[in-house]
Amino acid sequence: MTRVAAVDCGTNSIRLLVADVHPGTGELVELDRRMTIVRLGQGVDRTGRLAPEALERTFAACREYAAVIKELGAERLRFVATSASRDAENRDDFVRGVLDILGVEPEVISGDQEAEFSFTGATRELTGRKDLTRPYLVVDIGGGSTEFVVGDDHVRAARSVDVGCVRMTERHLVRGGEVSDPPAEEQIAAMRADIEAALDLAEQTVPLREAHTLVGLAGSVTTVSAIAQELPAYDSARIHHSRISRERVREITEWLLRSTHAERAAIPSMHPGRVDVIGAGALVLLAIMERIGAEEVVVSEHDILDGIAWSVA
Repeated sequence: MTRVAAVDCGTNSIRLLVADVHPGTGELVELDRRMTIVRLGQGVDRTGRLAPEALERTFAACREYAAVIKELGAERLRFVATSASRDAENRDDFVRGVLDILGVEPEVISGDQEAEFSFTGATRELTGRKDLTRPYLVVDIGGGSTEFVVGDDHVRAARSVDVGCVRMTERHLVRGGEVSDPPAEEQIAAMRADIEAALDLAEQTVPLREAHTLVGLAGSVTTVSAIAQELPAYDSARIHHSRISRERVREITEWLLRSTHAERAAIPSMHPGRVDVIGAGALVLLAIMERIGAEEVVVSEHDILDGIAWSVA
């Protein structure tokens, strides 16, 4: 077994996994998994730059993670950065800060690499399941982008498109510097049109409709699962490999998009950092399910972070 650490820094959150991995047997023993909402992508779609306060929030989380990695004695560390840091003009400031704190340079990976890691992390433990038919479509709905991957044992086709819960919220649901509470119908329609255009783009490369099993990853999907199950608190064990019907996703999405900030914040399983962006994330999921005719989505807590850990080992 090799003790490894993996960090996934996205547009909305930064996450850490420390695990013992055995590449030969396919075993991964999780020692610590944590997530911090840092909103690194704050304003990037509008300004093209990482905001100073967003960088500082991210660096504060990195300092916390450095202490955990040291305490658990991980032998190797890989730090992967995704959409927001790909897009930013001042990403060198981000790279220098991470290097100073963690001693490794963040790898600003391409959308295709991101998709490969997501697929590996989500599907490695599904091999042999009789109740899930391949090929899989793995969908990772992030803050700034969404990755689509179709594959069996290996990736067949992948595409990253620039729709995510933070990007869609900032682009369509913000008026006068504040998130609309709730958004107007025309705002929702414009956001839906943007998502549909992105799905058209994804379908140019990835045969979305050929998949037999839809696997959904990341915070928007797991939060919708928690809401669907009416959990009294966020519970990873109950969310992992749960299934949500398309009709239930539609009901939840419609409610989220007509609810107020206070109503969403009162959901017991809702992370405070997702209150303003969950409506957009749920709409991305619903649009995907409607596009491919998926009757349900299988929710996975294992995703790009697990894929990064496998790559280190």
